[in-house]
Amino acid sequence: MESTRSRLIKLLSQSKESYISGQALSEALGISRNAIWKHMKDLENDGYRIDAKRSQGYRIVSFPDKVSSNTIRWGLKTKWMGQHIIHKESVPSTQLIGHEIARENAPNGTIIIAEEQTAGKGRMKKNWFSDKEGLWTTLLLRPPIPPNKASELTLLAAVALREALHELTNLPIGIKWPNDLLIGDKKLCGILTEMQAEQDRIDYVLIGFGLNVNQNEASWDASIRDIATSLKMESGKSWDKKEIVQTILKHFENTYEMYLSEGFKTIKSTWEEHAFKIGENIKINTFHDAWTGQFLGITDEGALIVESQDGSPITLYSAEITWFDR
Repeated sequence: MESTRSRLIKLLSQSKESYISGQALSEALGISRNAIWKHMKDLENDGYRIDAKRSQGYRIVSFPDKVSSNTIRWGLKTKWMGQHIIHKESVPSTQLIGHEIARENAPNGTIIIAEEQTAGKGRMKKNWFSDKEGLWTTLLLRPPIPPNKASELTLLAAVALREALHELTNLPIGIKWPNDLLIGDKKLCGILTEMQAEQDRIDYVLIGFGLNVNQNEASWDASIRDIATSLKMESGKSWDKKEIVQTILKHFENTYEMYLSEGFKTIKSTWEEHAFKIGENIKINTFHDAWTGQFLGITDEGALIVESQDGSPITLYSAEITWFDR
């Protein structure tokens, strides 16, 4: 159920530059005018500037330049994605919180955002450096698809994130199979998908992503400076994380709904259009072997298609790929 605070912000947002009276807010929300006043004070404590006039009511003059559940709701243009927000200053991992709230029946489209992760993990349990200049987020989905299609959601997430970031920054962002966004050959964003399912149905899917936003080269340990980048480093300017979150949620909702109505075909086409190293030779490492072959594309289910050691196409569902100039 949508919170009173969320409904209040939505009403103030809809009124835009106009004042809305305390009585009108009280009637719309079913709470007392004194409760309205307390909510306004809470918004001010969160960094909002509230203009209150006795004869006219309330309006928001400006909102804080920070990420919080309130600031994300202000101006969020989605129907269901991100309507329930959990914001934390510091957590071991947003994925861990995602599992907890999913088991407690948190709604589809819930988003967990942390300013900092102290034990962030990527794919294959690799460490992910998660400082306060980045964006560390997990989306909770309850998709009406069979478990064997869940891997498509990782590729869907990459497409939605890439489209959102390109809209904001116009940077040349590529997608590396299966779960990274790159600029040039440096990592900008990692995606981690985890699922809880029964044999024939998905209980929930968590899509976590770590996005480097306002880091400088000095932000990172020397061991990753040559392989990591950020939006700030590539564009030369700092970015509003709140605006990034809102844009990602909008694109994710649109892309996800298109996927549910039309299937994976359109997602696949967009993914391949921006795929890193497609048509080129790459290094393929599996649990049993390693070789060099041409990256041919992905299947209709999102699996990797590469040239095998004997020159014929081969489909891989799990592998690690690298390239020659690394």
